[in-house]
Amino acid sequence: MLKVAVIGVGAMGGNHARVFSEIPEARLVAVSDSSERTVQTIANRWSVPGYTDFREMLAKEKPDAVSIAVPTALHEDIALIALEEKVHVLIEKPIASTLEAGRRIIAAADSAHRKLMVGHIVRFNPAIQLLKQKLDEGQLGRIFQIVCRRIGPFPDRIQDVGVIVDLAPHDIDIMRYITGHNPMRVYAEIEHRLRTDHEDLLLGVLRFPDNIAGSLEINWLTPTKVRDIFVLGEFGMFRVDDLTQDLYFYENAQVDKVMWTALQTLKGVREGSMTRYSFLRYEPLKAELQAFVKCIREDVRVPVTGEDSLMALNVSLALIESGQANQVIEIK
Repeated sequence: MLKVAVIGVGAMGGNHARVFSEIPEARLVAVSDSSERTVQTIANRWSVPGYTDFREMLAKEKPDAVSIAVPTALHEDIALIALEEKVHVLIEKPIASTLEAGRRIIAAADSAHRKLMVGHIVRFNPAIQLLKQKLDEGQLGRIFQIVCRRIGPFPDRIQDVGVIVDLAPHDIDIMRYITGHNPMRVYAEIEHRLRTDHEDLLLGVLRFPDNIAGSLEINWLTPTKVRDIFVLGEFGMFRVDDLTQDLYFYENAQVDKVMWTALQTLKGVREGSMTRYSFLRYEPLKAELQAFVKCIREDVRVPVTGEDSLMALNVSLALIESGQANQVIEIK
């Protein structure tokens, strides 16, 4: 079995420890956290050693792989030390707080010949996986627009980044995953309403190749969580509820898939039948960590690379720049 450890066992990292203890191909050997109380709680729960110094944990327990679930500003330092110890690394998104730090992590993983995967968990939602399958099969035809809404209350655990770097990478990554493209340019309106050092509201527009438009509505100001993704195309619209793992298809009854394009344009859009798909639900985090373990054991490419996460961070930072400068930003 693969020996795994978790660095940072707060809200998300505690779940990493739980899931690793459930995966047959992996063995949770230790956990680490800067909080003595937190680390002992999780260590006692899963009957493993707990450390407040992750370096000591790496030296004594010698894990094959680690999950890093610490504040974003600490990602680089911890990842580089783990990679120096020849440990495979999974980092919770975003990969780092800056592009330069992300590039250094990627370079270190390449140099150490170790796997680097970033935890863009939304990709592993079974509804998203089925949506991707339906799109690849051509059920929607050409994609016109993707709309993502990720709104909810302010999380007290987040102190080092704003809502864009914390949440937008989820939806940027999904847009890239669905379309197979990087956005070409972005424009954003951002607001700072709470007593924090960072923005807490984003309305963003993204332009992709193939005339695909994307929009983001993200905030920490809404008293209830909403996690919706809409994909509009020539044959109708898909909707994913990321919280309930539901996938719906709303048919454009006016379109006959055998019609030529000009006639389709003339006929327009009319409400058709609605389909709610039935499929097996499962925990996305467990699917993500199982994929990480499998990639290490079988020495295959990870499904979410450092480069994937670096692009999501790149676009997120461009949205911040756009909001601050009140102008369109081209994506390099």
